[in-house]
This record gives sequence, structure tokens and C-alpha cells, in this order.
Amino acid sequence: MELALILGANARACAALTLSRYQRNDFRPYRPRKRCPLLQSRLYLRETLMCSDDHYDFIIIGSGAGGGTLALKLAPSGKRILILERGDYLPREKQNWDPTEVFVKNRYVSKDTWYDSDGKPFQPGVHYFVGGATKMFGAAMFRLRERDFTAHRTADGSTPDWPIRYDDFEPFYTQAEALYHVHGQRGDDPTDPPASAPYAFPPVSHEPRVQEIADGLKRAGYRPAYAPTGILLDEADRPHSQCIRCNSCDGYPCLVHAKADAEVIAVRPALQYPNVTLKRDAHVQRLETDASGRTVTQVIVHRAGQREAYTGSLIVVSCGAANSARLLLMSANQKHPRGLANGSDMVGRHFMFHNAVALVALSRNENLTQFQKTLTINDFYFGAPDYEFPLGNIQMLGKSQGPMFKEDAPRFAPGFTLDQMARHAVDFWLTSEDLPLPQNRVSLNSGGEIQLHYEFTNVEPINRLQRKLQSMLEHMDMHPHLIPNNLYMGKHIPIAGVAHQAGTCRFGIDPATSVLDVNCKAHELDNLYVVDTSFFPSIGAVNPSLTAIANALRVGEHLLHRVQ
Repeated sequence: MELALILGANARACAALTLSRYQRNDFRPYRPRKRCPLLQSRLYLRETLMCSDDHYDFIIIGSGAGGGTLALKLAPSGKRILILERGDYLPREKQNWDPTEVFVKNRYVSKDTWYDSDGKPFQPGVHYFVGGATKMFGAAMFRLRERDFTAHRTADGSTPDWPIRYDDFEPFYTQAEALYHVHGQRGDDPTDPPASAPYAFPPVSHEPRVQEIADGLKRAGYRPAYAPTGILLDEADRPHSQCIRCNSCDGYPCLVHAKADAEVIAVRPALQYPNVTLKRDAHVQRLETDASGRTVTQVIVHRAGQREAYTGSLIVVSCGAANSARLLLMSANQKHPRGLANGSDMVGRHFMFHNAVALVALSRNENLTQFQKTLTINDFYFGAPDYEFPLGNIQMLGKSQGPMFKEDAPRFAPGFTLDQMARHAVDFWLTSEDLPLPQNRVSLNSGGEIQLHYEFTNVEPINRLQRKLQSMLEHMDMHPHLIPNNLYMGKHIPIAGVAHQAGTCRFGIDPATSVLDVNCKAHELDNLYVVDTSFFPSIGAVNPSLTAIANALRVGEHLLHRVQ
């Protein structure tokens, strides 16, 4: 009875103290004054049950490139950090490297159903695991170009200015490249932005057939460059290298944990700190605020069939562009009737995911390359002699295998068996930027599920870029064929290939036209941040992962200053 009264009184005191610290932005963890040993032990029990277990200094929702990296940045602070991940660890199994399981049967693709603008259901190419989408990415780690941060004209319109410039990001790009083991070489790409340091790791060498391609392109006057790649490879000591340069990297999970994904690089090291907790299979349903609407007070989670609630001083949403928007929209309340942080009606708008196409050329000689993703071509990134607008990026894909051609091959290469095609295949990935149109948006249907309204924009550049690649084939000793490889897009429905999704919670200076401020804090709330690719005002034409990682490091530095 005495214990119950003491515990009840302490719970009220703890709650009052937490509220008062919210109000004055004091986010230090609660520490009771010294008391007699019996009372101290009873109060400690209560704090463990009611405060310590469900109140954190930081709650990070999502463990991918943004959330996972941020957790590692914050971990040395000693602050209590909770990572909520809706998925589990990706299973390590032989099927990780099976092209039929990965690309044909979609073994690791989520079971989500999204809906297009007409209400037609489709399965998006998204992955929910510890490490997020990086578990399946190709580890291409490009910086956005300096001009990508400023407004520029495109074929169908123009892109907006970013509220900060490339120079503001540059130190964090350098940190991100070192952290994620990015291999590369400064200066061989004509569009490379300025860098304050060389790559910490040397470029991944070309295998013989790729070297022949690079040499042929150089003789023809092009500027092929080493692709910046995040892998745990030591070519100087191959017997002890974690990466084995296999043909099952791009689009596959890495069975030997040698891909620099967010689980390997960020989440697992963060969990070595005793102040960091990871809860898996924890699907966040909504965020609740106080009566003023200025402070998130609870994170509501569905986990193991149960409803759980957690409180945190600072809340960071990092669910991926579409799901971050969904969470904010699902969290509508009286103070935020259109969704949390959505007074501007900008949440969910400006969805982008690149105009992209995966293509296969057929080499006249067999292509015995294993690790193929070592070359990129940016000669047309900002335009071409016959076209004034930016075209985009060409890079090589991971080496395709026979089962991946099952549906596309017969129409384009009669007489080739699937295995013959695989032996002669050279694989390319082309991207150009799509525009951040306000009508391209994530909204919710009546069941609270994602409805993606999207119209393709700026399509002419990707078509021209494909023709540029076609014209280069003779210099690479290829047959004049380019075969679509739709499986690399994730699905045959174009809008389902959302690996590069971005833009639904753009950052900016004006609360009327943006969701987040320059530090990625919601304009309308005092303790809510969004740290994934949602913050992008525009998308450029290179993979967004490194920019998301660099931004997480940048925001992490701001958050550490905030809680000092």
C-alpha cells in the first residue's frame, strides 16, 4: 500500500516535470535528488517502469539512410535514443543472392498496397527492414551537383532554389563519404562539384570488359569516370576484404554484410552504445500532440499485435518520402486538421522519384564481369551540344543474369537464349530529373492507405539520354540493341519503382510554401523533425542516398547543439 502511494505520487511528479521541461525546451533526462536508500530504490523502480522505459530524449522513426545515420551521429551524446523500425532484420539466407527469388519472385519487397490516382491498387517496390531501403540499394553514392542546389530551367519548366547551398552541404558530404566507405576518384568526372578532401577510399577498379568500355569511350571523346560506390572492399588485401566483388550486389541484399548500407554502417554501431534502443516490427500509427498543437507528446505504435505509446523530447520522422507524408497526414487533430505540420497544405506534395530506365546492351564479346557497377558517364548531365536542357546521368548496373530477361528478351533479341544474353549483357541505368509539381502528391484514401497521384514530367531528356547511349554503343563494341530490364525498376508498373522517392515534406524558409525549416524541423511544431529524402525541394539526376546521409549528419549536428 505504502509502495503504491509512493509510486503514484512519483508518477505525477515525473509527468509534471516532463511537461514543464517541454514548455521551457529543457530536454535533460530526469534525475531524482538523493533520498534514503529505501525511498530511492522505490522511486527508481517507478522511474524504470513509467519514465525510463517509455520516455526518450530522441525518438527516431525509421532506420534507413536518414534515421539510421542520425542515430549513429547522436549515439555518443549519452542521450536516450529510441529507434522504431516497422520491419525486422533482413534474413541472411541463400536466397539473398538468388536472382529468381530477388527479382522475379520479389522475395524482399514489402506486401504494401498503394493506389494510383484512379484508385487502382499496385505493390510498390519498397523494403521494410532494419537499414531501410539501403538493404537493397546499389550503393551508388553521388553528390548532387553544385547547380542542383539552385533554380534552373528544364525541358518542362524549372526547379526551385534550395534554401541552403552546396557549400553548406559540402562538409557533410565529405563526412558521409568517409562513414559509408565511398570509393571514388576526384577530378575524372567533368560535373564533379568542389570537394574539401579526396575520397577516403580509392576507386573500385574496372574489370577487363568494363575497362575496354571506358577506353573506347575516351577514344571517342567522352569522359567516363569511376562511379562513387559504398562497399566494404579492400582491393589491396583481397584475402581479408569483407567485400568479395560478386555479381549479386546491386538490387540484392548482401549476404556477407559488405555493402555499406545503413544497418551495417550506422544502426549496428549505434546499438553498441547503451543509451540506444532499437524496437523492430514497430509500425508507428500516429503522432499525438499537446493541446497547443506545438509539441508531439506521444508516438503511437502497433507492435506484436499490441498498441504501445512512447514519449520523447525530440521526434524525428524518417520513414521514406511517401510513408513520412502518410504518418503526418494520419496524425491530423483539432489543431492540425489537414495533418500534422500541414497548415501550408504542402505535406505529401512535390513527390518525385526520377525519370529512370534500366537498359541492357549486348556485347559482341562475352562480358565476364562480376562486379560491374564501376563506371559512370555525366557528359550530358547539364545538357548536350544539340540540346540546351539537362539530360542526366548514365551509370552501370549490377551484372544481369538469365532469369531477369525472361519477359523482355525474346522480343528484342531473337535467337539468343537467356543464358547467352546474360553472358553478353552489359547493363546501364539512366536517370534524369522529374519536376516537383504540387499536384504530384501522396494523399490518403478512405482506408488511410497511400494514394499516389503522379503525372510524368520532363520526359524528353530521358528519351534523348537513351538515344545518346544508343549512339555510343559502337564505341563500346556492342550490338545495336538496347533491351529494357523492367525488373530493376522493381515492378512493371512505372510508378511502383519508387526507390528514389523524394520531396513530400520540402524544407524552406517560407512556412507558406514548405513543411520544414532549414534544419528540417517542422515549421508548426517545436520538437518534430523529418530526416529522409522528404526534405528535397528538387531531385537532380543522381541517386539521392548520399545527400540523405549528409543531411542526417547536418541535422544531427544541429540537434546535438540543441540538447547541450
